[in-house]
Amino acid sequence: MQKKITLLDGAVGTTLWGLAEANGVAKVPVWKYNVEHPEFVEEVVRRYVDAGSEIVLANTFGANGPAVKRSSNYSVHEVITSGVKAARKALDGTDVKLCLSIGPLTQLLEPYGDLEEEECAAIYDEMLDAGIGAGSDMVLIQTFMDLEMMRVATVEAKKYGVPIFCAMTFEKSGKTMFGNSVEDTIETLEPLGIDAIGLNCSLGPDLALPIIKEFSEKTSLPLLFKPNAGKPILSADGTISTAYSAQQFAEDIKPALEFVSYIGGCCGSDSSYIREIKKLL
Repeated sequence: MQKKITLLDGAVGTTLWGLAEANGVAKVPVWKYNVEHPEFVEEVVRRYVDAGSEIVLANTFGANGPAVKRSSNYSVHEVITSGVKAARKALDGTDVKLCLSIGPLTQLLEPYGDLEEEECAAIYDEMLDAGIGAGSDMVLIQTFMDLEMMRVATVEAKKYGVPIFCAMTFEKSGKTMFGNSVEDTIETLEPLGIDAIGLNCSLGPDLALPIIKEFSEKTSLPLLFKPNAGKPILSADGTISTAYSAQQFAEDIKPALEFVSYIGGCCGSDSSYIREIKKLL
């Protein structure tokens, strides 16, 4: 490959739940493990580093004020700082960068819901302040279906002076659940001065490929691609697997290497998937 492609990590949440189950620990909102089992967070980060990830995500995706308050007595600052510290411990002595993970809120912005833009901005600012303050190198705003909410989060993130990556979640139609297209996404986010744009979660690599290809045709920004390992499949014996093996995932993701700058996996992918992608780079 001519240009440098940076290897990201795979799923954080599903990997943490798997680790918790293996250790006989209850399945809870994954951000709780930052405080209650930071050793799990360290282990997940360590696995990705060993697999070759050059940027890993902090376990902060859903650790927003409303969610944390609803499910615990912790503060957002405590949850996010603990998550960043646990990841940093695993990164000690490496050159791997740590990326604060920011996800969408369950509340809907006006006019779809009751959430006002100012309140939304304040929720994200609280996450960003804790995460950047604790030592995150950059921010990934990911898995958003509402482009307006993505815009609000991105505007807040810009205040912190760190690199910002933005990844929306698309349906097979090439639009988000809110009807936002690739073109809409680029037109809204590119003027904000972000550092990379693209797609995460959504679909498996084969179905997501046409969408990330469309990004490549419509923007000169570096592209980020973190598709799912497919929908979970329940076997007859009760075990759950993913639709894509690590080998199949890497094979299907291969065409994207022609035009993306950042590549990894989302739900269902673990360090074995990252190892397979690394073989292609």
